[in-house]
Amino acid sequence: MTATAYTNARLLDFEREALTAPTTVTTDGDTIASIGQAAPANAEIIDLGGQTLMPGLIDSHFHVVAHTLNLWSNAIAPDSLAAFRAGAVMEELLTRGFTTVRDLGGADLGLVRAVEDGYIDGPNLVICGKGLSMTGGHTDLRERTDIRPDALGWRLGNMGILVDGVDNVRATCRKMLKEGAKFIKVMANGGVSSPNDPIDSIQYSDAEILAMVEEAKNANTYVAAHVYHDAAIRRCVDLGVHSLEHCNLITPETARRAADAGCIAVPTLVAYEGLKLEGAALGLGHAEQAKIDVVRDRGLESLAIMRDAGLSMAFGTDLLGQLRKYGGMEFDLLAKVLTPAQIIRSATEVGARLCGLEGKAGTIKQGARADMIVVNADPFADVTILGKPQTHITRVIKSGRTVRERAHPKGGHL
Repeated sequence: MTATAYTNARLLDFEREALTAPTTVTTDGDTIASIGQAAPANAEIIDLGGQTLMPGLIDSHFHVVAHTLNLWSNAIAPDSLAAFRAGAVMEELLTRGFTTVRDLGGADLGLVRAVEDGYIDGPNLVICGKGLSMTGGHTDLRERTDIRPDALGWRLGNMGILVDGVDNVRATCRKMLKEGAKFIKVMANGGVSSPNDPIDSIQYSDAEILAMVEEAKNANTYVAAHVYHDAAIRRCVDLGVHSLEHCNLITPETARRAADAGCIAVPTLVAYEGLKLEGAALGLGHAEQAKIDVVRDRGLESLAIMRDAGLSMAFGTDLLGQLRKYGGMEFDLLAKVLTPAQIIRSATEVGARLCGLEGKAGTIKQGARADMIVVNADPFADVTILGKPQTHITRVIKSGRTVRERAHPKGGHL
């Protein structure tokens, strides 16, 4: 393998919440081989000129098959077309500095393998298979007058499968885990992008969710739940759900209970900003539009509540289709409440824990994956630069290979 030494690199020091003095990080193939040691004689030397070298970013809530905001259009697309579209989305994510993505419904093992085998130049993909939805739940896209049975559940472009009853839930969990799912996703609450379920609707019975939790636990993994309303969040915590997606309407008591249970929350505030800005123009239905403000107005408050409760948070965007262009805005929104160190950790270390990649991704240490980005400024001073990749991320390194590079004056220092 070819060794590469990145010299004059400044790393993240979370204890000081500052950058280190310039040092050298050497990679060997797809692995970080050493930190702070002299470059091997045979290594390629890349002088970073005092720029920041940090772990590649992790988006812990994304849907790579959501080519468009029109979820029905995504679902009826031929699987081959949906795969090509997802590949383009993933390549875009990688160029923005996201070297790992946790997919919350839609992606399959084929897309994971396509990245691993080099057919898609995208981030490492951690999948749940399809999100589980009850009839009339968050991924039931049928209008009330549509009585046809669900025939699109396993299409690649569809994000969720309709499953009712404990036995069917168990069988579906087992099927997805067998086919490569790394965790299970449940729609346990009403949502914005579905036509028939109010935000405060509680979805699935306790017995059905307990069955999901048991099947996930048996496979040494966990359940992630789509939840907005406090009652839905609290119920999921009590039932053993580990990953709490969105959480806009959480209360301090529930946040403390979730923190005590060791849960991780994934706020996705930018999703509602994007929907508010362009949802109507892009075809979001009237029923769906009416639900946006219900969750949007409490977003920043929920961040403060979860922060004060000590509830760990991972970075996620949940932007669908044409709204992906707003991804960088999530850093701006988080920065209104959280410190730069908290935000950086959410997009690296905490995300790696949710992906089952602790110590392998989201960190720069010996033996970790060589998934890194080079930033031409100090993210501790201004974390929002991470949402502006075209001007501030000068190099993206995936598995030890530079996949995007932008010129930076050699010798330039922060």
